[in-house]
Amino acid sequence: MSDRVVAAIDCGTNSTRLLVSRGGAATLDRQMTITRLGQGVDRSGRLAPEAIQRTVDCLSRYREVMDGHGIEAVRITATSAARDAANRDQFFDAAEAVIGARPELLSGPAEGELSFRGATAELHPARGPFLVVDLGGGSTELSVGTTACEATMSLDVGCVRLTEKYLHSDPPLPEELHACISVTGAHLDDVDREMPLARTARTFVGLAGTVSTAAAVEQGLPTYDRDKIHHFELTKAAAEDVFRTLATESRADRAFNPGLEPGRVDVIVGGMAVLVKIMRHFGFESCLVSESDILDGLVLSLLD
Repeated sequence: MSDRVVAAIDCGTNSTRLLVSRGGAATLDRQMTITRLGQGVDRSGRLAPEAIQRTVDCLSRYREVMDGHGIEAVRITATSAARDAANRDQFFDAAEAVIGARPELLSGPAEGELSFRGATAELHPARGPFLVVDLGGGSTELSVGTTACEATMSLDVGCVRLTEKYLHSDPPLPEELHACISVTGAHLDDVDREMPLARTARTFVGLAGTVSTAAAVEQGLPTYDRDKIHHFELTKAAAEDVFRTLATESRADRAFNPGLEPGRVDVIVGGMAVLVKIMRHFGFESCLVSESDILDGLVLSLLD
């Protein structure tokens, strides 16, 4: 096993995250900051100047963290929000100036494959085939396989995209929630047609902020505790209950739920609509929550 110290940064639609690792086995630092890079991008087709600034400020802090660990290599990626933005090079230029490496614009399939690698590295193949779902802010990647990713699809549904498009009332109206669920369902019908392997999966592995937040809210965690979230089995009944609770509360009341961080209060209902619809669609009775994800996949790729 290599003892190289490397870092991975994922610039997502809702959050910007960092992983510093020694040899892929020892986590030296893992951070997440809500930066909302994808603010309004679905409507405007452009990254907002204030969203770029928030994210670059975060990257400056991450650069200091990486310098403190003496990293030997870094891989920085951008996903759905940047894919949709005509002015992404403006963000890439600013990010490269701070990090020293230019962000890679990942395609949906590339994102899905990296997420699958990171999420399944610790899982026994006997639990496979796995359906790994990376439920992001602007897109959701579904990847299926056992020891390697055999097929992947990227869907244009995510917690920020659905919130901005459909959830305009506080609390959301039933017809707004129905729109989120039905739109997600239409995308999942595409998965049935184009990636039938998804139906062969035995274990549903859920990644990213919506899924880990659902696990935290279900357990009533007052502060983030990776050990209690990573590989937590979130039952379908619990996911439905969390969705129902959060969807019927105003934003002001929703904020008091233990486990729900302030930066997710406004978008969690959109994300939960996607999560529960996936469980309903494929008939999964539980979701294995994984805190190992695309960052872990990126780190492993640096050590190949």
